[in-house]
Amino acid sequence: MSTRTTTSRRPGTPRTASYRCAECGATTAKWMGRCSQCQAWGSIEEVGGPSVGRTTAASRVAAPAQRITEVDATAAAYLRTGVDELDRVLGGGLVAGAVVLMAGEPGVGKSTLLLDVSAKLAGRGSDVLYVTGEESAAQVKLRAERIDAVAERLYLTAETDLGTALAHVEALDPRLLVIDSVQTLSSAEVDGVAGGVTQVREVAASLIAAAKKRNMTTLLVGHVTKDGSIAGPRLLEHLVDVVCQFDGERHSRLRLLRATKNRFGPTDEVGCFDLTEDGITGLADPSGLFISRTREPVPGTCVTVTLEGRRPLVAEVQALLAPSAPGGTRRATSGLDSSRVSMLLAVLQQRAGYAVGGDESYVATVGGVRLTEPAADLAVALALASAKRGEAVRRNMIAFGEVGLAGEVRPVPEILRRVQEAARLGYTHAIVPAAPHGPVIGPAGVTVREVSSLNEALAVLYPGTPEG
Repeated sequence: MSTRTTTSRRPGTPRTASYRCAECGATTAKWMGRCSQCQAWGSIEEVGGPSVGRTTAASRVAAPAQRITEVDATAAAYLRTGVDELDRVLGGGLVAGAVVLMAGEPGVGKSTLLLDVSAKLAGRGSDVLYVTGEESAAQVKLRAERIDAVAERLYLTAETDLGTALAHVEALDPRLLVIDSVQTLSSAEVDGVAGGVTQVREVAASLIAAAKKRNMTTLLVGHVTKDGSIAGPRLLEHLVDVVCQFDGERHSRLRLLRATKNRFGPTDEVGCFDLTEDGITGLADPSGLFISRTREPVPGTCVTVTLEGRRPLVAEVQALLAPSAPGGTRRATSGLDSSRVSMLLAVLQQRAGYAVGGDESYVATVGGVRLTEPAADLAVALALASAKRGEAVRRNMIAFGEVGLAGEVRPVPEILRRVQEAARLGYTHAIVPAAPHGPVIGPAGVTVREVSSLNEALAVLYPGTPEG
């Protein structure tokens, strides 16, 4: 529940205060429970007076403007972290003076990854300051010993006061500053509790100003809300240079790191990590994690190739159909979009003649990977058809393509690249969408069959099936 604050004014004078949204900064003449601009609840705060347009007098120039051709870009050169998967996501490494926000759910491995990065940089001769507001220095030391992340030039301090943390920065002048986490620091100069909108905005602004002034790379750990968005004001994501999202299932060791914003590199790269008791390690070739190791082919399974950023990943889809129990048909999914699986069941029944509408369906991925790309549609449909027929898909076959409501198989990006990745892992047959710019010529030893409809794909998989 929001608490409204009032400002003192002379008796008899009209109220001249205005109200401002702490989330988006929109102003209004009266208090409201919900901001009309960003739709945030309880974010309207009273300010001292109405917003009045003012002019700012010109001040003296400390340094003249430079031609862009004369600017020295070496000051912003990439600094390798020693963690290849993190460097991949960042575009080559850390940039001096950059502020990186690392967000993710509790227990996903944010602190472990940043502690590992801190130790690697400190081990190469750089002073690193690690400010923890959630643990004591002794607790961080125990975790550092467990993951072998102890270095002589790595400094720890447990602080929740922003002013004290900045004093440590002033005294040490580190090359890398790690704040774990930005929601635990608070400033005595502004009102509000730690983690609140006002405090997070003030803490972030002060840390960013210090980073730019000292050309000091700063890594901020950020909490997330129940819906997965970064806690605090939306302004926080606009202020920082890079926003990274760390994802992973609680019961899986796999962790995926994505850059949702990157001023210095791409935003379509994905880093894969394996989180264990001994720390977190990058996975240069994670495809083997998403494939089952059964000795004989099992009905209801099909392998596909999906793109995570620019990286092709080979993953397996498993489907199980069972007679419907009294009380309704149950459909469960894991690692896939449930609404899209329901659509594929309808297409399989209406366009291909498979009576799957009355069956209970259970569709899942292997290894905890989440497939959100439409290219996995064809593999899901073929896995469901295989489960219905009780006939297994051949072991060395992969399939990918987007399936439409008319039963057509639509092209997807990077067809040849996906086939090449499957060939590298030993697959010899591929069912792919018909390419719009000529036939797909796969690597030597790989038979590529292009299809334009689901019925064609089923006919390739099970010769004798009508193509519709």
